[in-house]
Amino acid sequence: MERLVVAAAIIAVAVIVAIVLERRRPQPPTQPRRWEVPPQLDRADFPGADKPWLVVVFTSNGCETCGKVVPKVSVLDSPSVEVVAVAYQDRQDLHERYSVDVVPMTLVADAEGVVRASFIGEPTATDLWAAVAEVREPGSSPEAEPPGVL
Repeated sequence: MERLVVAAAIIAVAVIVAIVLERRRPQPPTQPRRWEVPPQLDRADFPGADKPWLVVVFTSNGCETCGKVVPKVSVLDSPSVEVVAVAYQDRQDLHERYSVDVVPMTLVADAEGVVRASFIGEPTATDLWAAVAEVREPGSSPEAEPPGVL
């Protein structure tokens, strides 16, 4: 009987120690948030709805990176590509409508408003231009080739 009491006491102490150690364990590091990109835009919300392609950059006036992205995107403006920068301070309604909670966010949408390519943060000019070329003409960018094909 004494052995049973001793065994029960040891188990009770072990459980209490496990609970205390579990509570003292530090929280895991903060995990990066996965930002959501709107899958569809209403082309009527933006100028140039008659053009086949729309490139929208959601920005904020106080965003240093946004100031670098807008000039990169602006060179894409052409008769078939409308480029629009949407600052939060000027069009808070659009940021809220499309649940944009991180800037800069660059979206490439087709004539129906389907977002075909997107970038969060500052894309390189090469990546941006290649993405627009690829959505406009599939297979035109080298990244679109299957591995091992030159």
